[in-house]
Amino acid sequence: MREVEVEVEVVVVGAGQAGLSGAYHLRRTGFEPERDFVVLDHSPGPGGAWRFRWPSLTYGKVHGMHSLPGMELTDADPARPSSEVIAEYFAAYERAFGLPVRRPVDVRAVREGAGGRLLVETSAGVWSTRALINATGTWERPFWPRYPGQETFAGRQLHTAQYPGPEEFSGQRVVVVGGGASGTQHLMEIAPYAAATTWVTRRPPVFREGPFTEDVGRAAVALVAERVRQGLPPRSVVSVTGLALNDAVRQAIADGVLDRQPMFDRIAPDGVEWKDGRHVAADVILWATGFRAAIDHLAPLRLREPGGGIRMEGTRAAADPRVHLVGYGPSASTVGANRAGRAAVRDIRRLLAGEPAAAA
Repeated sequence: MREVEVEVEVVVVGAGQAGLSGAYHLRRTGFEPERDFVVLDHSPGPGGAWRFRWPSLTYGKVHGMHSLPGMELTDADPARPSSEVIAEYFAAYERAFGLPVRRPVDVRAVREGAGGRLLVETSAGVWSTRALINATGTWERPFWPRYPGQETFAGRQLHTAQYPGPEEFSGQRVVVVGGGASGTQHLMEIAPYAAATTWVTRRPPVFREGPFTEDVGRAAVALVAERVRQGLPPRSVVSVTGLALNDAVRQAIADGVLDRQPMFDRIAPDGVEWKDGRHVAADVILWATGFRAAIDHLAPLRLREPGGGIRMEGTRAAADPRVHLVGYGPSASTVGANRAGRAAVRDIRRLLAGEPAAAA
């Protein structure tokens, strides 16, 4: 028996920074929650991906957390876990602006419906919508590279998404894989506890001197935006900005903690190996290898380009103007997500009014 479809104007998938920004701008411009739009979220509670961050990532260590539109995050204790601070902030935001979020709801597929509508199939029923704001982020899709011998490793392998904090690595030999911000943070935290640490990356890390100015940020976002305009998978903003060279990083370099080694060639039962015969013993391999966009539920719409990504015009998918991706590619930052939410709603209002889309 076919499930009953609930008709709305807009479905927002994801209630992290980008999704809440989109919901805020929908409500502010006259859309009524639960009547005109619905917000669906996979998580059991507020906070988006932040609620799953490891306890040692305190709010004071968070880089560039930008407040949601209309409500500043003030007086947060920098010593508290960011997972707690931001989950409480998002919960307060949902209450303050009357943004009911249905959770936990798993969105399984988005496909073509009747009359030019989209069908959003979920664990809580089916919604029929005229437009979609997809704000699913990347946390649900950790990227695990494959290397020869990986299945033979006798120790523990885990990803940043499972990182429990540094104490759990006491007395162990840890190989950290990855040249991004998470990899360097993990190394600096783990080193005082571990018996030994080894840092390996595919490319030499690039450290950035000087402040992260607006001009630097704009230039980085422009490079990421160009990739998605070409239909290529987005890269992270840090991949084009480099790693900030602060006092803690300088000390870790001086202490030999951030001593980068080239990527190993295979994994042995007791460690990792290079073609030149070098071997490093390991009890743990920690893959700080990033995430991919969690957009598999959009597969029925066939939005992907031959290059593997979704070609974008602003926040909308070039192949389907009903679909907006926020927090994807150039908007995958907290300030970028805010702007993307506003831009998506502006475009959707034009679409629903039968007006031509604005230039990207």
